[in-house]
Amino acid sequence: MLPTILFSIILFLYGITIGSFLNVCICRLPKKENIVTTRSHCTSCGYQLKWYDLIPLFSWVALGGRCRKCKARISVQYPVIEALNGILWLTIFFVCGVSIETALYCIMASALLALSVIDFRTYEIPFGFNLMIAALGLIRVLTDLPNWTAYVIGFFAVSAPLYLLYFVTKGRGIGGGDIKLMAAAGLLLGWKLAILAFLIGCVLGSVIHVIRMRVADAKGSKAEHVLAMGPYLSAGIFIAALWGDRIVTWYLGFYA
Repeated sequence: MLPTILFSIILFLYGITIGSFLNVCICRLPKKENIVTTRSHCTSCGYQLKWYDLIPLFSWVALGGRCRKCKARISVQYPVIEALNGILWLTIFFVCGVSIETALYCIMASALLALSVIDFRTYEIPFGFNLMIAALGLIRVLTDLPNWTAYVIGFFAVSAPLYLLYFVTKGRGIGGGDIKLMAAAGLLLGWKLAILAFLIGCVLGSVIHVIRMRVADAKGSKAEHVLAMGPYLSAGIFIAALWGDRIVTWYLGFYA
């Protein structure tokens, strides 16, 4: 029990640290800013943050959510993304234990979290995140070579029909980033879980987006009518990765 607790604490700390880097990606990638060489700074006054201003979660709390110099408010996004990434990593560990899946899925979850926020705001998924997930898929294939065909088929199982939809609708039916995301996820999860991930994402997207449109209509806003599928597909991918096999087994049990 004690080693598990200690490992969980360490994993959470690593998770919130990576979450801090995700905030950098979320803020800078849409603006085409460098995420490596440019020093972290206050977006209001330009104050270059010191190391003690960058401690995940704790610095934001200690500063009261304000810049040390100009006292401008610091978005709550920063601690939320940090904490959420740590929680996602812990969830993966509790479900998968100490395994190659845990390592791959932790990186996957971080990529999905960042791309979801960016897509929600800009309706674009940076290609680098899809490329990262695809690289994880290649590692998954190499660690499970006897079942390599399932992953290769998974690459095309959802992405190929989506590409056909993209071609027929001339890009109005689905975004190119969503197609690449499902191709990369299919390579990582295999065809069964890729299809399940897409179905879950569609259900979540349909239900949540309808609710958001109703709320927007009540407020007289049309902004919420545009659908960013990335966050919903990401949620489907995460759920399928962790609980997909159980869901499929449960569903097939109705036909046994």
